[in-house]
Amino acid sequence: MELDVVDVGTMAYGECWELQQRLFDHAIATKVGGGRPQQTVLLVEHTPVYTLGKSGHESNLLVAEAFLKSIGAEFYHIDRGGDITFHGPGQIVGYPILDLEQLGIGLKSYIGAIEGAVIDTMAEWGIVCQTVEGAAGVWIVEPGRPMRKICAIGVRSSRWVTMHGFALNVNTDLRYFGYINPCGFTDRTATSMEAELGERVDVEVVKQRLLVHLAEKLDVNKINTKRLCQLTNVG
Repeated sequence: MELDVVDVGTMAYGECWELQQRLFDHAIATKVGGGRPQQTVLLVEHTPVYTLGKSGHESNLLVAEAFLKSIGAEFYHIDRGGDITFHGPGQIVGYPILDLEQLGIGLKSYIGAIEGAVIDTMAEWGIVCQTVEGAAGVWIVEPGRPMRKICAIGVRSSRWVTMHGFALNVNTDLRYFGYINPCGFTDRTATSMEAELGERVDVEVVKQRLLVHLAEKLDVNKINTKRLCQLTNVG
């Protein structure tokens, strides 16, 4: 199995959502037609944006949308699972558009593969993370301190094709999380690699190690690095 990885650099959320949707729709149409969709992962760094999942509560946004505009942040209601989260500079956001039937796994195992890849990647920097029952994503749990989320996960699937994905905080400005109840929790907080280590981290190095671990968890034997213009399903 091969994985096409496209790093689109910095892109506004709305533009990237439309790109995801085109890839997703093409993958669904390919399956319906009896074909095998490309397995694609988009990597992106968003300009500041808050997204609220379909089952989320707008009350977890603690400020008015007018305030968000004043700090240069956007706000979107979207069709993934989960509640509210933030995306912005210094964060690795990944949107896998994958046919899980080709991979031979279900949605729960797929989410577990993402979580496992993040946990293994963080371990390379000496950051000990784990999953938490009933709360998707990757957390740091220490006695006497609130749980801290370092990676949010929220996905959507149809006909076993996925979209949306994960957001790993590397050098993210954590002040943005102060305007929300992250993922709907009031007793937990967000963190980043920079906050845990006390120094900035090379995002590109983290990105490459994360892809290696994700390929391992999904049993993918080859990663193809491509430009967006090289994909055949973004017309």
